[in-house]
Amino acid sequence: MKNIKLKACLLLLIVGLSACSKGQNEIGRPSPSLTAEATFSVLDANRAFDDFTRVFYNADQKLFYNNSDRKDVAVGWPQAVFWDITMDAYKRTNNPVYLKQINDMYQGAANAYSNFDWKLVKEVNDFIYDDMMWWIISLSRSYEITKEQKYLDAAVAGFKYVWENSHDPVDGGMRWSWKVEGKNACINYPTVIAGVTLYNITKNTGYLDKAKNIYKWSHDNLFDASTGRVADHKVGQNPAGYEDYTYNQGTCIGAATLLYKATGEDAYLADAKLAADYTKNKMCDGKGILPAEGDWNEQGVLKAIFAQYIQLLIKDAGQNQYKEWIYSNINLAWSNRDQGRGIMFRDYKVACPTSLVQSYEASSGVAFMQLFDPIVK
Repeated sequence: MKNIKLKACLLLLIVGLSACSKGQNEIGRPSPSLTAEATFSVLDANRAFDDFTRVFYNADQKLFYNNSDRKDVAVGWPQAVFWDITMDAYKRTNNPVYLKQINDMYQGAANAYSNFDWKLVKEVNDFIYDDMMWWIISLSRSYEITKEQKYLDAAVAGFKYVWENSHDPVDGGMRWSWKVEGKNACINYPTVIAGVTLYNITKNTGYLDKAKNIYKWSHDNLFDASTGRVADHKVGQNPAGYEDYTYNQGTCIGAATLLYKATGEDAYLADAKLAADYTKNKMCDGKGILPAEGDWNEQGVLKAIFAQYIQLLIKDAGQNQYKEWIYSNINLAWSNRDQGRGIMFRDYKVACPTSLVQSYEASSGVAFMQLFDPIVK
């Protein structure tokens, strides 16, 4: 996830749409009709995914584009998030077109990322450890859907490679990268998620043991147990570095919820709820609207990751007190979509720009709509 921390995109391209007279970052004001309370439908959820795919998917390379100008494909780790969204669309609908896209995206990723030979993925594709772990999680999920052994084999090999190269057996935790020092939330909590997911598939208790080990280190070093706030990183013996990101809150929620389900230990569920409460009460605005992360960079996918795990807490752990909050975000994002292209924006409170939009920043509303069923009134 190096590009989040190292650079922001400085492109100043304009899509040649006849209806567009705005600059790249200029955002139209939503009309009263767009801000009226509404509840999205099943057809809306279908359309959200189909339009996102139509605007951003490269059927030849079998990966998603970086921008709506359809020039270059997106960087590696968010492609795993887009793959998750595709899987969620299939699980929601059982649409065989989406199942084909799941399998196609595996092939596109294998072609692009050294056929998931993890040593080459590091050396040739320049993936750092969290880049790999997002894919390991997604490969595990794709096996659960398809039962294709190659997906599980790649996930198992990837987990082994990252564990052997990233885990610190002396001081604990997972190293973020071989290039810079630090143990970041974006590798530690996803390692827990991958470990529990592989345990659920294989029943190999070694995965569960590793997941519990890393969760404890993360809880002790990256989690404020009084507030539910998740630190972004810890470097050496320095205090944890706290920066608020929805994906760190989300993966903490997901890791804790999965361990709660696997072990039945209530302490994990308490952590998940505390992290959700912090996100809702401290990171959102006064109306509970999630922050507009991703000002022309890959952080636009962060809420798509959060969506995956808040859904797990609500649906799988029965924490329905968060439903109204999440549905208000979904409905606002959908109401403020680009009415022409059907895509949504990272800032749910404003109308989606009709000019150039990144796939990253258009993804989270789509993710939410595949994961949460419409409310029938």
